Amino acid sequence: MKMATYLNFPGNCKEALQYYEKHLGAKTIMTMTFDQVPDPENVPPGMEKGILHARIMIGDTPLMASDGPKVEPMRSAYLSLSVDSSAEAERIYKALSEGGQVFMPMAETFFAHRFGQLRDQFGINWMVIHEKPMGPA
Repeated sequence: MKMATYLNFPGNCKEALQYYEKHLGAKTIMTMTFDQVPDPENVPPGMEKGILHARIMIGDTPLMASDGPKVEPMRSAYLSLSVDSSAEAERIYKALSEGGQVFMPMAETFFAHRFGQLRDQFGINWMVIHEKPMGPA
């Protein structure tokens, strides 16, 4: 069994994926717009150039995404980025929080050199962490 994350955007999926490419080093593997489907007469009005399906890679992790007509942010789930340095954590946190909403400012915690939580400008919740070494479970 495999589990994957699928993000829905309110019409700005392409913009979000380009932002993640620029600031996270994501790589877009494929995109398909609504007007590329075999029977485009069933495409919701105004969604023709919207993303029907996309697949990107952030590091070694695949992520799928699309546009939807009635998308609302979800507060209970986060994408968590674990990085190898405090400088990288700070850089990514700054980029993702630009135009977004900070839930927890980037700071040192008992479990991390740097840790912060936010919702980005596209409505996606993120945790960014540079972990401290912890003992065995």
